[in-house]
Amino acid sequence: MSDEGYEMEYIKKAFESNWIAPLGPNVDGFEKELAEKVGAKHAAALSSGTAAIHMALKAAEVGEGDMVFCPTLTFSATVNPIIYQNAIPVFIDSNYETWNMCPEALKTAFEKYGERVKAVLIVHLYGLSADLDPILEICKKIMRF
Repeated sequence: MSDEGYEMEYIKKAFESNWIAPLGPNVDGFEKELAEKVGAKHAAALSSGTAAIHMALKAAEVGEGDMVFCPTLTFSATVNPIIYQNAIPVFIDSNYETWNMCPEALKTAFEKYGERVKAVLIVHLYGLSADLDPILEICKKIMRF
């Protein structure tokens, strides 16, 4: 909590208005501010990261039989939305420096599966960022986005 304690006022206001979750003026305001901040037309606050991954897979039109690359070292919540879409999770080994998806392993997997891959899920684990620059370079080259 901040030294000023302004967060408590927002908490009180949410309880007094009976708009705590999943909708209401606080969520609407957050979505609007987030969309403005990132330059998007709209933003949607979701109940969990799993729900966000599920929505992203739906937006990417991942469906039955599609392959989705995901890291080996992750929580089941990363893989569950792939299963919800009746797609096939393909686990990509982790890098020993970041514990996240290894770009070299990703490249090898793309050499094996090629264009049959519909999406790549990246996880930033334990406060360590995945090595995004080479991962994005590989994905752009092969997936043509």
